[in-house]
Amino acid sequence: MSGKEFFTARTLAEVRAGFRPARRTPVERVPLSEALHRVPAADITAPAALPGFARSTVDGFAVRAADTYGASDGLPSYLDLIGAVRMGAAPTVAVRPGGCVAMPTGGVIPDGADAVVMVEYTAETMPGTIEVTRPVAPGGGIVRADEDVTAGGVLAPAGRPLRAPDLGFLAAAGVTTVAVHRRPRVAIVSTGDEVVPPETVALTAGQVRDATASALAGLVADAGGEPVIAGIVPDEPGALKERLAELLADADLVIVSAGSSVGARDETAGAVAALGDVWCHGIAIKPGKPTLLAECGGIPVIGLPGNPLSALVVFGQVGVPLLWRVGGCETPPPQPGVRARLSRDLASAAGRLDVVQVVVRDGVAEPIFGPSALLSVLTRADGYVIVPEPATGLDAGTEVEVVLYR
Repeated sequence: MSGKEFFTARTLAEVRAGFRPARRTPVERVPLSEALHRVPAADITAPAALPGFARSTVDGFAVRAADTYGASDGLPSYLDLIGAVRMGAAPTVAVRPGGCVAMPTGGVIPDGADAVVMVEYTAETMPGTIEVTRPVAPGGGIVRADEDVTAGGVLAPAGRPLRAPDLGFLAAAGVTTVAVHRRPRVAIVSTGDEVVPPETVALTAGQVRDATASALAGLVADAGGEPVIAGIVPDEPGALKERLAELLADADLVIVSAGSSVGARDETAGAVAALGDVWCHGIAIKPGKPTLLAECGGIPVIGLPGNPLSALVVFGQVGVPLLWRVGGCETPPPQPGVRARLSRDLASAAGRLDVVQVVVRDGVAEPIFGPSALLSVLTRADGYVIVPEPATGLDAGTEVEVVLYR
């Protein structure tokens, strides 16, 4: 790939819309206890209506709503107390005109009743007689038998990661196993003669411990993937191609931390091009412009810049959405955010999207700057601000959306 091609960078919007590999992980069944954040492969439907019976939402008295019309403090309605409903049991009495039945929250609505009046608006003026001081409309204080979900209704949609409330909903419906996409297996390979394993005790001049692979593994796990740190490939002709061919056999996504030099980038591009199709090499984003996207045998491959900050920022913008998609989720879960005012001007070049790290204090976003080789810029940040491609910068005091790190 020529230098001219490299510097014809695609925008982030073009990448997200255009680079959409068809790869999806296979489906497996897991118990509900292991289903949190997993992605259903198909809509999960209710075998029966929920809650399954009409139930009271308040403590009070089951009534015919018409018997309470016009009731007030000055002119209450008087109803005969004809029984009570116990929790967890079917009613043994029915509500007749002019009568009522004592109800606990969650109790089954007896036949003949169409509402429950709250106990706060009642009083037992004499044994067996209930005074009602406020009217209730039909359906008041009641949940219908199918109000949570109808039989065959969707409990959890396909393609959206399951959250804690979803697990409760599934349990309530008696669904104890779910068909979900397998977690994507993500191979992370580092390159460069200067890169050594993190456990290296003493560094010689020019050596750096591989920090990027560990950080990428964390991002992969956070996005629902299974990271596999696949070691370090030296700068030898053919070595990266050979290692990639091995990794592609058992991965759903491959990440190459490709080094920062032009030579390292060329070696990565050449190795990937020999095994598949390069979709683009260069994204109009700062930091992270020298990013490569490709498909090799149906497996997406991301070539990241070697500088840790650049690699992690661009992987968050490009790799994380791709990873979710491979795992069956078309729309990644949104990250938390907060509105804040910029503490200073932010310069930017038109046509390039800038990702700026910030610290947020008392509603003010303070940008953090530093070389792309410094991980400390990321570890000090609370989140980041996007300066979009058309902008030439943002003025101090501008209200911005800060995407927060979890």
